[in-house]
Amino acid sequence: MFYEPGKTEHGLPNDPFKACVIPRPIGWISTLSPTGQANLAPYSQFNNLTFDPPFVMFSANQTPTSSQKDTVKNAEATGVFCWNLATYDLREYVNATSEGVASDIDEFEHAGLGKEDATLNFVHISGKEKMAVPMVKRSPIKFECTHYTTLRLPGNPPMGAVDVVIGRVIGIHIDENVLTNGRIDIKKTVPIARCGYFEYTAVREVFEMRIPGDDPTRGAGLEGSTKGHRAMRNDSTCL
Repeated sequence: MFYEPGKTEHGLPNDPFKACVIPRPIGWISTLSPTGQANLAPYSQFNNLTFDPPFVMFSANQTPTSSQKDTVKNAEATGVFCWNLATYDLREYVNATSEGVASDIDEFEHAGLGKEDATLNFVHISGKEKMAVPMVKRSPIKFECTHYTTLRLPGNPPMGAVDVVIGRVIGIHIDENVLTNGRIDIKKTVPIARCGYFEYTAVREVFEMRIPGDDPTRGAGLEGSTKGHRAMRNDSTCL
């Protein structure tokens, strides 16, 4: 089959576009408003962008009333946000925080989730009080991020327009219980990812493939090794 989005009909009972791009990591993003209101919401359009220094992005469509999501408003207003790994054990909490509730509702409390204070990300409330951005306490991996920029992509109303929020990762929290021989063990974290429709997947199995050849720059790039990358600066053979 073939169809042109926005021009011709696909003829299927459900739109297939998002089901084609799978699996998608979940951006479980926590923020504070300028008044100190906690917010937590999952975004299925999330990923890393580069590694030295590390940047991530999440994409938030507008609401049914054609307004920005609270997460975007908070990140832009305060300049900070956190990402929390969505795991199989926490799947029901991830789903609960996807509910569209009023902006004065604390999604942590609404979902029954415990909080953990960020180490670096703080928001100044009323120019005086300083509050740490809350993170999901039970999530085994968390990023503290500063807002770098927001790219607005146009779309059809009410929800088509989207804010692509890019943040620089300034702090990384990793629970030592999910490490095996110094590496993050996917069988211990069991992250979940979005598929199509109302479907998710749980990542429990991995396999390795090594790029052919002996180019050390390829390995450093794939791993995201800042040590290996910085070693190239003084290695003329890599230039």
